[in-house]
Amino acid sequence: MKTLILNLNLSLCLAIPLAFAGSNDPVATVAGQPVTEQELVEALGPQQLMQMRTQEYETKSKALENVIRLKLVQVEANKHGISAEKLVEQEIDSKVTEPTDGEVEAYFWGQNRAGARFDDVKEQYRTALKRLNQQKARQVYADSLREKSDVAILLRPPSVDVAYDPARVKGDPKAPITIVEFSDFQCPFCKKTESTLNEVLTKYKGQVKLAYMDFPLREIHQHAQKAAEAARCAGEQGKFWEYHDALYEDQSKMDGTELLTHARKLNLNEKSFQSCLESGRFKSKVDADTELGNKVGVAGTPGFFVNGVFLSGAQPAAEFEKIIDNQLSLLGQRASR
Repeated sequence: MKTLILNLNLSLCLAIPLAFAGSNDPVATVAGQPVTEQELVEALGPQQLMQMRTQEYETKSKALENVIRLKLVQVEANKHGISAEKLVEQEIDSKVTEPTDGEVEAYFWGQNRAGARFDDVKEQYRTALKRLNQQKARQVYADSLREKSDVAILLRPPSVDVAYDPARVKGDPKAPITIVEFSDFQCPFCKKTESTLNEVLTKYKGQVKLAYMDFPLREIHQHAQKAAEAARCAGEQGKFWEYHDALYEDQSKMDGTELLTHARKLNLNEKSFQSCLESGRFKSKVDADTELGNKVGVAGTPGFFVNGVFLSGAQPAAEFEKIIDNQLSLLGQRASR
């Protein structure tokens, strides 16, 4: 039955603490000296460990969806007093028609099998295409059963407790979902994500807030560090987000003179702003953000933690929404949209 319905894979709940702590249990010995799991974790490093655990969760999450579909079909079959195999045959397989010659040929060319003649493998491809259509139909049927059933996902994705600066938060400070963004003002992918983040904040108004953290890629973006410090200087005068938006609006204007021009346009106290920027008052704080990002596994920008769940790169709104909806569900809430 499992092979009839779907390909399976499954998952445990992994919560990754800030330091990615392992146990002191030995995993090897060298000349009688133990090598602990904690040493192994430290050798992997936060970035590789985060990637590994995220991949594990995603694999198991997909498997869980398959198992849920299997269970739903079994429950439906029990209602009708028949086997799951019989239900699948009656409600799904018997309704999948034979692929036409045109469909088979299109499928053949879509596989890009070099060297094969279509006439020689046509029936082989017809069989394969029909199986694929059956598989899709089974999934659609199982998903239709889910809409009428009580299914609760308790599997939790790996997460990290990430500190953030409450002075650089957009949205309701009491919102249950926090997106912590590690970003670089010179990064084009960070700019690309700005509209997505605003869309998400609007859609989940009151439920999601955004916290900005500095992660300037100094090796490739020569103005990113000073831009980050300048935004914090603007924040001293209550205009961090306005200055943040000005920097992303035109990423070509970030040298010393242009940073001051942004301040003038925002009607900041120019003398105070310039004094703040020239003193390097916020350099250590920008560095602290970057150090924290490295510690929790950020390797590039933008990097996000949605209630601690890592999301890397310029992702579409749907990827944020998937995590947000899951987190709201775990908190016993529904999206207010």
